[in-house]
Amino acid sequence: MAKLLILGGGTAGTMAANLMRAKLDSSWEITVVDADNAHHYQPGYLFVPFWMKPSRVVRKRTKFFNDGVTFVEDAVTRVEPEANTVHLASGRTLTYDYLIVASGTRPVPSMVEGMAEELERGEKVFQFYTLDGAAELHDALEKFEGGKLLVHISEMPIKCPVAPLEFTFLAEDYYRKRGIRHKVDITFVTPLDGAFTKPVATRELGNMLEDRSIRLTTDFQVESVGDGVLASYDGRELDFDLLVTIPPNMGQQFIIDSRMGDASGFVETDKHTLRSVRWENVFVLGDAGNLPTSKAGAVAHFSAEILVENLCAAINGKEPEASFDGHANCFVESGRGQAMLLDFNYETQPLTGTFPLPFVGPMRLLKPSRINHMGKLAFEQIYWNMLLPGRPIPLPSAMMTAGKKFPKED
Repeated sequence: MAKLLILGGGTAGTMAANLMRAKLDSSWEITVVDADNAHHYQPGYLFVPFWMKPSRVVRKRTKFFNDGVTFVEDAVTRVEPEANTVHLASGRTLTYDYLIVASGTRPVPSMVEGMAEELERGEKVFQFYTLDGAAELHDALEKFEGGKLLVHISEMPIKCPVAPLEFTFLAEDYYRKRGIRHKVDITFVTPLDGAFTKPVATRELGNMLEDRSIRLTTDFQVESVGDGVLASYDGRELDFDLLVTIPPNMGQQFIIDSRMGDASGFVETDKHTLRSVRWENVFVLGDAGNLPTSKAGAVAHFSAEILVENLCAAINGKEPEASFDGHANCFVESGRGQAMLLDFNYETQPLTGTFPLPFVGPMRLLKPSRINHMGKLAFEQIYWNMLLPGRPIPLPSAMMTAGKKFPKED
């Protein structure tokens, strides 16, 4: 029996397993490996510090695999791509004909001096990129009665790069509703040269920070955290009473140990075909690759059907011809019951306009609206009931230019 092995049972791995099960006949065995049987709705981490119950975020992975998909609960320790073999923590080995790496990314606070220790202490420094961290941050926000609040990104790339901005806007709104906003001095601290990565989005998001009286500190390459001070390599020091930090993100340790990735542990991937640039029977989906686009669930969703088409082509002895354009589509919670929407790809930066229909929308690009916020909340049910099972969602994988306002050239 031919074997398709998928490393990672998160968003990307679950979608890939179910979509490939619908394509391959019974002569193919499809196996998913992950260290535990808990599937986390990671977009929910953003809301846990404010109102979402942690229990709402987690469900059993096995509930979402279609018939004909085998789940192995075990940690991957090493991959031997030349031998088509995967080693597991239990001592078991698995072989494959084709491999999909969908192992995601992880926060690694130990990469910054003092950060891991301060997070462990749980007094002034918190994060929300893990479920436990988000739950602890909920209590910290409740107890905080005023002072300097820093929201900080250590370095790029990170999972869901707009999430720190979303958290900042939600925190501003949270303390406004509590009636103590005037006591909370909020600063958004980023290693980028602006609020975001591209000119139009940087302008619009930067304007919103200014409108909400949120300070912006740019080009901040963090060196250390400790004693209520965030320090950069260029000698700047920022005092804080509460720090919400995004630690450096890296690929999984087994990618590093197997020498399958770059220095950050991300698998080098053809950005169009989603095939490994080193091994023809290895494909990569989701945050595990080094694609030059956002590490986000939307990217995993839009690229999944491209991967399925190309993997099926390879299995049938053909060259992969389907091409992923880097399409990303991200809601940005802006507080006050509103959200913005970003839609972009490798070639087109996030722009203002309407989505998905020109002039009509109903969603607005890079402008806050109630319907964008409702779309963000509705995505939770779409995620569990349509996206993971591999049911079709009426949005094309390629980015549409209709409705977007392109800047005028000088």
